[in-house]
Amino acid sequence: MPEPNWERVDKDDPHRCQGVCPTKGQCINKANDNSDFCPAHGGNRGEQTAKKQEMRNYRLARFKSRLIELGNSDGVMNLRDEIAILRILIEEKLNRATDTHSLILMSGPLSDLVVKVEKLVTSANRLESRLGGLLDRAKIVQFAQSIVQIIGKHITDEDQLETISADILKTLEGIENETNSTV
Repeated sequence: MPEPNWERVDKDDPHRCQGVCPTKGQCINKANDNSDFCPAHGGNRGEQTAKKQEMRNYRLARFKSRLIELGNSDGVMNLRDEIAILRILIEEKLNRATDTHSLILMSGPLSDLVVKVEKLVTSANRLESRLGGLLDRAKIVQFAQSIVQIIGKHITDEDQLETISADILKTLEGIENETNSTV
């Protein structure tokens, strides 16, 4: 940590600390860079906080591509990023297991992480649902029926229309099964 700046300044100096001493009035020390206060009045806390934030950002930046890949973040209260972080931790723990014995030793922490992921996924889905980000099954089926009706206006062959309708329903069932298996 750098040495605190205890430089004295004139009373009219624009870089003068904005701290107030109860018996002497405004502080006569120079304020730290990027702060209105000297170290005695907390001016160094801003630097420390900025350095901690930089370190946190550095640590997360190392995993940024995996966060994006696993999180698919679209601003849902940061829960998607948290889910991604937990999934990375699970992946890292599994990658460290060299044999069955080490995997068994990790089973407790792994199951704890899996439970946390499940809770976060449930919370994220609840939030998305409240925000209108998810469609329930009835709305999806209704949407699919609307699509079939639109196609039906342009295609008069009943067999083709039936095949298209069946394919859309199969696709929806596949998406639903895929969603249920990831949650």
